Amino acid sequence: MNDARACADARLLIFAKAPVPGRVKTRLAGRLGARGAAALYRRLLRETLAMACAARLCPVELWCAPDARHGFFAACRREYGVRLRRQAAGDLGRRMDRAFGRALAESARAVLIGGDCASVGAGELRAAFDQLAAGRGAVLGPAEDGGYVLIGLRRPCPALFRGVAWGEGSVLAATRRRLKRIGLDWAELPVGWDVDTPADLRRLRRSARACALNLSGGG
Repeated sequence: MNDARACADARLLIFAKAPVPGRVKTRLAGRLGARGAAALYRRLLRETLAMACAARLCPVELWCAPDARHGFFAACRREYGVRLRRQAAGDLGRRMDRAFGRALAESARAVLIGGDCASVGAGELRAAFDQLAAGRGAVLGPAEDGGYVLIGLRRPCPALFRGVAWGEGSVLAATRRRLKRIGLDWAELPVGWDVDTPADLRRLRRSARACALNLSGGG
C-alpha cells in the first residue's frame, strides 16, 4: 500500500481508558495489584502508540474514556503527536459506532483497535488497511476469546454495533452474522489475543514485546 496515499485518506483509531488503578485490567489486579495493573495498561498503551506512529500508515487518533482530561493522555499527545478524541457515552458498541462515524466523515477508511492488545502490530495494521484499500467493505481481526481485536470499515455501519453482548464469547460470531445480513464483503486477519488474565500475562512475558515492556520477570 502507498503510505502517502494512506496518510491522506485513512485513520487509525485507538481506544483507551484513563489508567486509573482499580478501573483498568481489573482481572490482573489479583496478580499485580491495582496499581501494578494500571501501570501495565499504561505500558501496553505506550507501546501500541509507539508502534502505530512508527508504522506511518496514516494519522493516529487516541479515543479516550471517560474523556481526554487525564494527564496521561496529555503526555501521550506530547510524546507521540496523536490527536485526542473523547469517546461518546454509552456501551462499547455505541462508542465505536460514534468513533467510526466521525472518522469516516473525514476519511475513506478507518481501522479501530484497543490500546492494550498485544497481538496487533504494524503488519496487522498494514494488512487491514490493504484489505480496505482493495475494496473490502470491512476487515476483522478475530480474537481467541470470541471477540475481535481489530475492526476496519469503509463506511459507517451502525447495525454492527447495536445490541451486541460485549465482553461475551459470541461477539465475533454475531458480527459475522450481521455482516452477512447487511451484504458487506469482509476479510479476516489471523487470530489475535488480548492481555486480560494471568495466563495472558504469562504469555505476554514470553513474547517478543516483553523486553520493550520491561516484563521479563517470572509469571
